[in-house]
Amino acid sequence: MILTNSPLTPGLAAARLSAEAIASGFADHDPALAPHEAAVAADRCYFCHDAPCVTACPTGIDIPLFIRQIATDTVEAAARTILSANVLGGMCARVCPTETLCEGACVRETAEGKPVEIGRLQRYATDHAMRMPQPFARAPATGRRVAVIGAGPAGLACAHRLAMHGHDVTIYEARQKPGGLNEFGIAAYKATEEFAAREIDWLLGIGGITLECGKALGRDVTLDGLGADFDAVFLGVGLGAVNDAGLGAGHAVLRDAVDFIAELRQTGDLSTLPVGRDVVVIGGGMTAVDAAVQSRLLGAENVTIVYRRGQGRMSASGHEQDHATASGVRIRTNATPVAIHDGAAGTEIEFAYTEDGPDGLRRLDETFRLRADQVLSAIGQRLALSPDGLALAGGKIAVTGPGRTSRPGIWAGGDCTGAGEDLTVAAVAQGRDAAEDIHAYLMGGDHG
Repeated sequence: MILTNSPLTPGLAAARLSAEAIASGFADHDPALAPHEAAVAADRCYFCHDAPCVTACPTGIDIPLFIRQIATDTVEAAARTILSANVLGGMCARVCPTETLCEGACVRETAEGKPVEIGRLQRYATDHAMRMPQPFARAPATGRRVAVIGAGPAGLACAHRLAMHGHDVTIYEARQKPGGLNEFGIAAYKATEEFAAREIDWLLGIGGITLECGKALGRDVTLDGLGADFDAVFLGVGLGAVNDAGLGAGHAVLRDAVDFIAELRQTGDLSTLPVGRDVVVIGGGMTAVDAAVQSRLLGAENVTIVYRRGQGRMSASGHEQDHATASGVRIRTNATPVAIHDGAAGTEIEFAYTEDGPDGLRRLDETFRLRADQVLSAIGQRLALSPDGLALAGGKIAVTGPGRTSRPGIWAGGDCTGAGEDLTVAAVAQGRDAAEDIHAYLMGGDHG
């Protein structure tokens, strides 16, 4: 890396790398397949009858079918097969941990350690679809109106399926821009060229969906008000609040990783975004990896992920952990943060070693310190609000079946529910399935 600032400069600084180096680092990290490459990759599929890859996909995409359609050069048909099950299949092809889902279950992976490149083939087909008109048509208008709260993956999938059935949908989104974690919460190199926004524009092309941004539940709209104005309500509000790292609030070097990633995703010129020289990321999930890798790509010299349990317990996949270490990120495990110390030599964060035994995690007496100009906390999120009249389970909205809450006429899906899995593809499945249940309810087939 060529640093444009002095490598001895402590604290936050922008332009630690040249603009060219930053642009290169944040380029598409897994480029699309060319047609010949896609044909070769598709030819490796066995087209299994009882395909384990389909079972492993939360949205149940008919993977052998769409790969066969690519192999026979009917790419539009392949895209329709994917999008019929997962309308956000383009983003999922980019961000899904395929190594633990469909590709992890592939018989080629079991036999040879090299699965069919299902994710890249899915991207090949859905990228083709994005250049074409919306392949789905709305059914005749039903006259029914549904409110969707949250324009993240669950809300968007729900809205699209409801619009297909002929219902009129209004999406209320608290932020000034739709997309949820697809827009604000994933590494920029996974979805380049404003893909999240372009995918939403394409999705809204079905018609029948009105998007109102800057409207938050509890501030601008209420469940009671929505219940009076709409025939049904779907909540896809995500979590919103972050867990406390226990290091005290307001320290200059401490920041929530989700906010860091969101700012990065919305910054047009990444060379203007400050980053520390010594960055410590607390956590073991995808947010921790995304924050750590992107810190390195912005020019941080020393980036360390510290996780409280063993590396095998990290929720980030092995593939993502390898990507982090290949990017120059160190991973230290079995340590928990204790305090942040300011001294003449700079700021340090103190950790205590931990031991994970049959009685749970135990903090040991021995500690160590890491120098830190910037500390990013990525230890999970929690529900930011408790919607009136809805039962909770484990701190999230309790649901049964396809997203039914404890209140008739209100459904929920995605990370805000106990069924949430912190995966875009799972949120899409839950939004889609809730939409089908709402449709049955509205048409008189099932009133719960």
